Amino acid sequence: MILNIRRIAIKRLFISWILLSLVLGGIDFYLEMEDADDNVMRLAVKESESFTGENLHRLNQTNADLSELRQKATEFLHSHFAIVELYNRDKQKILEEMDPGVDAVEDELKKFPHSFPLAESPYYRKLLIGENVFMQLLLPLRDKSGAIAGYFEGVYQVDAEMVQHIKSGVARALLLIVSVALITTLTFYPVMLFLHRELVRFASSLLRSNIELMEVLGGAVAKRDSDTSAHNFRVTIYAIRLAEAVGLDSAQIRSLTAGAFLHDVGKIGISDNVLLKPGKLNDEEFAAMRTHVLLGVDIIGKSAALDTARDVVECHHEKFDGSGYMRGLKGEEIPLNARIFAIVDVFDALTSKRPYKEPFSFDKAMGILLESRGSHFDPVLIEAFTGIAAELYREVSSASDAQVEQMLRAVVSEHFFNSSYLAQFLKKHIQPASSPSAG
Repeated sequence: MILNIRRIAIKRLFISWILLSLVLGGIDFYLEMEDADDNVMRLAVKESESFTGENLHRLNQTNADLSELRQKATEFLHSHFAIVELYNRDKQKILEEMDPGVDAVEDELKKFPHSFPLAESPYYRKLLIGENVFMQLLLPLRDKSGAIAGYFEGVYQVDAEMVQHIKSGVARALLLIVSVALITTLTFYPVMLFLHRELVRFASSLLRSNIELMEVLGGAVAKRDSDTSAHNFRVTIYAIRLAEAVGLDSAQIRSLTAGAFLHDVGKIGISDNVLLKPGKLNDEEFAAMRTHVLLGVDIIGKSAALDTARDVVECHHEKFDGSGYMRGLKGEEIPLNARIFAIVDVFDALTSKRPYKEPFSFDKAMGILLESRGSHFDPVLIEAFTGIAAELYREVSSASDAQVEQMLRAVVSEHFFNSSYLAQFLKKHIQPASSPSAG
């Protein structure tokens, strides 16, 4: 159980670490790249500011002398700019200068035509061409009065040193995030393991309480009938072992167990003069006794937790040939759990002391069961019970009531307290407080 919990915890924490690293790493990568872009843009803008000056008015004059502007543009090409273009206020290109060998950059720019910036907002975009990084910058140029005189466009080449600096910064930040996420995840491992253990302990306690509730309710009726709960204990052990012998899965066995505990719960509504009568019941008394089936169905029907017992409670007095009660079901119309329980219930009744009889021997009880196969009992199930009955009876009949109860708890634990069912039980019964069914 604990090993399984650890595996679940490790798996969930690993997934959490990966997701946390991806999310935080993605955010950090985006922010780092934005910061790098801003730094490059600030450098480019700072260099381009030298264009603001007396010569800007010439951008909007016909046949103006642009030699000073051209000289300034050439100076830009000797810094970080690969292409420099100037536009007038009508957004017509007036001047263009570029470094030799940047045709690939120009061709790439032609693929993505840009719009001119708004009056207050410079425009930029990043281009990766080959192994080089370029920043295309477009910003308004203003005269002394603050009016738009034209536009400057420059393609700023990010030098290799800066690119490497950006890459190193991003790599360091990502490594730090992944490391912190891993340390945080590992810190939560013992916490999660502790919480899992507490949750499983709580689920086990709640499940055990449910089982004890069924035991107590069934035992209260059994004590009216025989002054002991041992009948319920024995018959439940027999039922589980027979179910295992015919290959029922744990889910079916859990329902059978609930039915075994509660099979006669309806007898709580039968009067003592009928229930405890030492002799044979007359027709009227027998009719009254039969109603314990309906009373039992009504009792468990008020609880969803007890409803799995219904097949046994309602049908354990049906007979294979259709002569039983309350519905007169026949053959496989009778639920399998009820057919199993009918055999072990009669077997334990025959081999136990009752107010109206002494216990029968094992051989005599088995003889009665074998005589009734095909009429009262499912012959296939009788065959299976015959193969396990002798050893099972020796083990149970030689034990004290306390030992039988201990044996029962061990048998029940095999099907109720395994990791897969506890997980199902947690999912079904332990819900968030906001759930409509909570509380």
